[in-house]
Amino acid sequence: MVTQFDEKGKFFTRVITKRPVNVVIQTPTHRIYGQVHVRPDERLKDELDQTGAFLAVTEATIYDTTGEQIVLRTHFLALQVQQIVWITPLEELMPSPEAGED
Repeated sequence: MVTQFDEKGKFFTRVITKRPVNVVIQTPTHRIYGQVHVRPDERLKDELDQTGAFLAVTEATIYDTTGEQIVLRTHFLALQVQQIVWITPLEELMPSPEAGED
């Protein structure tokens, strides 16, 4: 980590504060539940726009395409952004309607 000092002896680092957002990510071959870290006062979309070729996902549980069978669990995953079919915050998910309801 790079530390810089000003003329008064105060030090500054390039640490960026972020908040975890619980997400669901669909790729062509897997469904991933985990956390993406987003800067305060920014949206998940803003983080995706600022990221490079890979998106960091923490506390990831990787399922098969249907989301039924666990394939892998890991504390850290670097996901190639080009493989993302869709991504949504878990808090945005709505309950599925019951069969027969409009």
